Amino acid sequence: MYIVKLLCILEYYYSTMTKNFNGKRLLMLLGLTGAMFISSCISSKNVTYFQNLSTEKRSAMESVAKFTEPVIQNDDILAISINTIDPNSSAAVNQAGSVLSSQTSNNNREPLNYLVDKNGEVELSLIGRVKVAGLNTFDAKELIRKKASKDLRDPNVSVRFANFKISVLGEVGRPAAYTVPNEKVSVLDALSLAGDLTIYGKRENVLVIRDNNGRKEFGRLNLNSTDTFNSPFYYLKQNDVVYVEPNKSRITTLNAPTRTVAALVISALGSAVLIFTRLNN
Repeated sequence: MYIVKLLCILEYYYSTMTKNFNGKRLLMLLGLTGAMFISSCISSKNVTYFQNLSTEKRSAMESVAKFTEPVIQNDDILAISINTIDPNSSAAVNQAGSVLSSQTSNNNREPLNYLVDKNGEVELSLIGRVKVAGLNTFDAKELIRKKASKDLRDPNVSVRFANFKISVLGEVGRPAAYTVPNEKVSVLDALSLAGDLTIYGKRENVLVIRDNNGRKEFGRLNLNSTDTFNSPFYYLKQNDVVYVEPNKSRITTLNAPTRTVAALVISALGSAVLIFTRLNN
């Protein structure tokens, strides 16, 4: 793009020099052209988060986005453990069912990972198949505890997501997919995991991409404003993607070699015009 602009400028300069030469006018045009290239190199100053946060707002905010418990879906992986006062009973129920992990789980050990199948069910030893799709982890825990109570005495059940994944891309320190143990994850948590935005990240236009029953949803967040806290995209859902766009400074950095050539050519033109002017005086 800059090469095409430069060629057009050179063509105009050539026609000006050959048809109606005016040294001062041509030098002024060269100066304006150089300023055009330089002005696009000015970096953005919008690097401070929540710039509109007043002193009154610092103590508390009246409204924030409502957190919604994530719902279990097919192909999710759940970490489930069932413990009782009887270690033998706990060992029996915490063994191979529809298990994805090779680890063993006895009393007070790490839970096993269970795949939610296409029917929305997990298969637990001694308990059988339990339909958990469409429930949050609290409701799934209560359902499993109720079923386990038929054969076990006072079972203690734990259910959580083992594959709650979010992806952070673009102008961040460590772009990657992250698996988090906590279901309540905000966009600020995700950016913290990814090493925060780089100086080239566009803070006023962070994109969140969400898959809602096969339909893509898109949300834009302005991290320069406290309105971010009221957005339905402030709290992330499983498999959300956070994308940070590059700002103009980043684009300028990538185009630096082309701009350097353009600046050298303009400088050479200026010198040529100065010499030509003096020779004709």
